[in-house]
Amino acid sequence: MINEDAAKIRIERFDKNCRADFFELHSEKNGGGWCYCVAWWVDTWENWGQRTASENRRYREGLLDEGNYDGYLAYILDKPVGWCQVGPRDRLKKLVRQFDLKPDPDAWAITCFHIAPAYRRQRLASYMLKAVLDDLSNRGIKKVEAFPRHDNSAADDDLWTGPKKMYLKAGFKQLAINDKVTILILEL
Repeated sequence: MINEDAAKIRIERFDKNCRADFFELHSEKNGGGWCYCVAWWVDTWENWGQRTASENRRYREGLLDEGNYDGYLAYILDKPVGWCQVGPRDRLKKLVRQFDLKPDPDAWAITCFHIAPAYRRQRLASYMLKAVLDDLSNRGIKKVEAFPRHDNSAADDDLWTGPKKMYLKAGFKQLAINDKVTILILEL
């Protein structure tokens, strides 16, 4: 359980020094086999399901080569066990377009969580969210948005944007709602 291991959890900003850890966490053995957290980076959802793990990994490697280290990793005893994608919201054109968001260079977005299967449903994502928000606040970020699905009872793999109730507990407020997603905002 995370409560027992909390002293052993370390949250790190993603950078070139933990690139191998990102790929280890996003491997098939950790339940993240094909996306590599590029879903919001690709131009469209059209044919998303037909993309291969190799295509997505190459896309992610290209993003990293360009300096797009866009998130945080969670470690327990130096093993990567969690990921949270976060960065300036408007960099993700598909996200902005899909939710008809007005450009806002000050808005940041939390768009993905990936927790290794052995650590799911143990509040690791909540622990990460708190650490991420604390770090963003310390960095002077004032506004963070999130895009969780309405259905908190969905399968773990379908909660990749994070469960709505986790964000609400952290103080996020509803900004807008559509048929599948609630757009939430937190002023830091």
